[in-house]
Amino acid sequence: MTISTVIKAIQDIMRKDAGVDGDAQRLGQMSWLLFLKIFDAQEEELEFEQDDYMAPFPEELMWREWAADPEGITGDELLDFINNKLFPQLKELHAPVKGNPRGFVAKEAFSDAFNYMKNGTLLRQVINKLNEVDFTKSEERHLFGDIYEQILKDLQSAGNAGEFYTPRAVTQFIVDRVNPKLGEQIFDPACGTGGFLACSVDHLKANNNIKDSKVYDILQKQIHGVEKKQLPHLLCTTNMMLHGIEVPVRIKHGNTLNKALSSWDDEYDVIITNPPFGGTEEDGIEKNFPSEFRTRETADLFLQLIVEVLKDGGRAAVVLPDGTLFGEGVKTKIKKMLVEECNLHTIVRLPNGVFNPYTGIKTNILFFTKGQPTKEIWYYEHPYPKGVKNYNKTKPMTFKEIKAEQQWWGKESDGFKSRKENQHAWKVDIKDIIAKDYNLDIKNPYEAEQVVHDPKQLLAEYGQQQKEIQKLRDQLKDILNDALKH
Repeated sequence: MTISTVIKAIQDIMRKDAGVDGDAQRLGQMSWLLFLKIFDAQEEELEFEQDDYMAPFPEELMWREWAADPEGITGDELLDFINNKLFPQLKELHAPVKGNPRGFVAKEAFSDAFNYMKNGTLLRQVINKLNEVDFTKSEERHLFGDIYEQILKDLQSAGNAGEFYTPRAVTQFIVDRVNPKLGEQIFDPACGTGGFLACSVDHLKANNNIKDSKVYDILQKQIHGVEKKQLPHLLCTTNMMLHGIEVPVRIKHGNTLNKALSSWDDEYDVIITNPPFGGTEEDGIEKNFPSEFRTRETADLFLQLIVEVLKDGGRAAVVLPDGTLFGEGVKTKIKKMLVEECNLHTIVRLPNGVFNPYTGIKTNILFFTKGQPTKEIWYYEHPYPKGVKNYNKTKPMTFKEIKAEQQWWGKESDGFKSRKENQHAWKVDIKDIIAKDYNLDIKNPYEAEQVVHDPKQLLAEYGQQQKEIQKLRDQLKDILNDALKH
């Protein structure tokens, strides 16, 4: 039976339960079950490998003791065990337990988790179906990414799923270009389900002998992330365990922005992230930032934080919306700070649809290195592949499409001297950026102006123009009224 068949069967069972309301709760329910099953599979491996192995928490709470047997406890007895023993004891663990710090990982994972199911018989059916996947087998372990990607794709109706899902092609491209190295401290301040961090681990494994115990120990300590929401944090922790980070205690559950910028002592070599954009933070968060840079817009706050905690010589890649590029006011001040403190050497402009179906907002990837001011910015406009007019759920962006960018990229060490302008790439001197009041929304000079014939688009543009004309009329009217008063 395939992974997708198992997941669909689990979702169908959950739909029969009166306690599970909607896709978001189904994902939450499945996530803590997946965590415990995977956690237990890894504990079994550690127990086999270590002579002095100690269980991370009471053995009666381990998956193998209460869930693995298909004829095990069910109905009200199962519900009573989960609600009155399993959850309370995991939430109240005093970690590290008997010298095993993985108990702390379980405690963090369950800090805000919740059992939604009310029918113990249906819950036993879900557990038995989940047991059809053997996470001790490496080939099935690597399918975990496919599991939650599939679930997230089914979450469109939940509304906010896009806040913690970045297309795999984007994460692969960013990690490939930033090229994190063994020993460098890698940080994602809005890590979601851990896509960037998991991709970084894969990248490090591909370029280093992970079987060397010293290499393995270094890798264990260089992955850092913070996630605000419980569900993606739980998925990220599980994802890290499956990628070989045995004790992912550096994956924190909290709001990265809920700390004064001046109080950050941590510094990172590599920061790769797709921070939430389009939303605003809760009242008071902006007070953690310098007065001239205060705003409640999430993406702007994250950009300030990234520049602050990036080491001198450190590299960053950040996904940001078009609004950050052309925005004024506080956005202008933040962009001025960015190009003065960092070498913003490349902006990759992504086309519409990359983040479909979650958002239609056009996005960009900003690549920068801290320590030297920006002298020029290279732009690369990623084109649609031949025959594609827009990305969507069935035709997503793929990593293969990015070969042109990779071949064009060159080396930062020689100032990207090998880069050439072409129909997709152009460079802009920082003097021109300053002259435009730090507007980074520079259009492709090699792209011919497209004539639009779509009536809906033409009507929308006409409507926008009329609004702008009316705004100018109102401003002129106010100016004339003020003049007449004096």
